[in-house]
Amino acid sequence: MGTFVYKLPDVGEGTAEAEIVAWHVQVGDVVEEDQNLVDVMTDKATVEMTSPVSGKIIALHGAPGEMAAVGAPLVEFETEVKGGARPVPPPSQAVSEAASLSPSRAASVAPAKSLSVTANSRPAQSAFVTRGSGERPVASPAIRQRARELGIELQFVPGSGPGGRITHDDLDAFVANGGRYAVPTGHRAAREGVEAVKVIGLRRKIAEKMQEAKRRIPHFAYVDEVDMTELEALRAHLNANKRSDQPKLNVLPFFMRALVKVLPDYPQINARFDDEAGIVHRHQAVHVGIATQTANGLVVPVVRHVEALDIWQCAAEVARLASATRENKAKAEDLQGSTITITSLGPLGGLVTTPVINHPEVAIIGPNAIVERPVVRDGQIVVRKMMNLSSSFDHRVVDGYDAAEFIQRIKAVLQHPALLFME
Repeated sequence: MGTFVYKLPDVGEGTAEAEIVAWHVQVGDVVEEDQNLVDVMTDKATVEMTSPVSGKIIALHGAPGEMAAVGAPLVEFETEVKGGARPVPPPSQAVSEAASLSPSRAASVAPAKSLSVTANSRPAQSAFVTRGSGERPVASPAIRQRARELGIELQFVPGSGPGGRITHDDLDAFVANGGRYAVPTGHRAAREGVEAVKVIGLRRKIAEKMQEAKRRIPHFAYVDEVDMTELEALRAHLNANKRSDQPKLNVLPFFMRALVKVLPDYPQINARFDDEAGIVHRHQAVHVGIATQTANGLVVPVVRHVEALDIWQCAAEVARLASATRENKAKAEDLQGSTITITSLGPLGGLVTTPVINHPEVAIIGPNAIVERPVVRDGQIVVRKMMNLSSSFDHRVVDGYDAAEFIQRIKAVLQHPALLFME
């Protein structure tokens, strides 16, 4: 038997370091070759690091949220493979939502210190751990919820898990021993404690991206209302008569086609601003970012060359990208290069939003909820399907007048949807 040290390999594109997101093993585990060890994240992708050998883990280096340098020790094994110089095959990459979030890291952020956890470093724990007054019991959210339902104060439940963690068996034993009504049923007990959640992985990328956008871009918001009655009637008709191989239409493809119709007259809006070089890159192609909510956070996959797609093709591509993104199967090229972004909360869209621009773009539009409400048309009060259209612009590049005129043009196309199909 010998010791094998697995070092963090180059995960691609000359990356110098990667963030440890989640460990899938712990010290003492016996693993097989190719078993998933840890997820690490670069600015471009989340990568699953698999074991190059079979053996017993004797040390892990780095805690979730810390940065690991390429070539630094990651995992130590007790194995029949001797030495630490065995070539490591390239890691399998599963490009995650984070591929769309590539903010420049602040120069002041230094690599975190390596945290080494060895088999002998864990302090011995007693079979049951009691706690003093005011000491918060350690338990999972499921345990806490069950205790609330049973009317049990966890402070008085001994814990037999690591570090005194309360398990379901501990809770069962407490109830069996007559402790069920430590808190009377129906009593509204005061809640104590604060849960500290470290911001790591994709959530940290999102936070960095939002902070960078708000720090660097002077946002200018503009909101107008749009009568969506005719477009909604057209959408319902198209969905009712679509072919079996065609996707169901929501409003996004219509907005995408409206952008294609209007953006050629506003080239400063279909642009990306390199503010460090002082250059605005105006794009002929329309690459639309579609803000997509996933289980881990907001991601922006990109529908490329919308100018070359019809309504049905736009809908199909949005559906494909949304599915791939939520299933963590999107490719790197699917998650970068947008020239303007649409962000929509669908039926949760509310009345007004102030969307944050997807840096380095200069504009973002946000359709809000469509609601029926009374409006005046030709001197008569009628019920129409109305929607507020929210938008934000980079005021360094887009003047307020041009932004308002652009939204008015978008509004006109949506209110007369036949214009979407006219060359």
